[in-house]
Amino acid sequence: MAVELLRVVAESTGNGTYALVVDTVRRRPGRGAWVHPEPRCVHQAIRRRAFQRALRITGSPDTSAVVEHVGSLDGPAHRATEQVATNMSTP
Repeated sequence: MAVELLRVVAESTGNGTYALVVDTVRRRPGRGAWVHPEPRCVHQAIRRRAFQRALRITGSPDTSAVVEHVGSLDGPAHRATEQVATNMSTP
């Protein structure tokens, strides 16, 4: 079973800080960080400062876009695909 991961990149905001951006097409330039697209995984990565280490940036980046994106995935359609994968079995 293939696991879907979310690619996140850091973009400079111009004043020495960074904002994390979701790379849905997986083609944005620069170093990317990969995370499970689940709120608990994203919050854990933020808490442990995993994005800063993976993206080699200093300071606390703006993570609101990533949190918002993952929150929007936690809808009924996302849960339905998880349920199908969970209920699949082989005889």
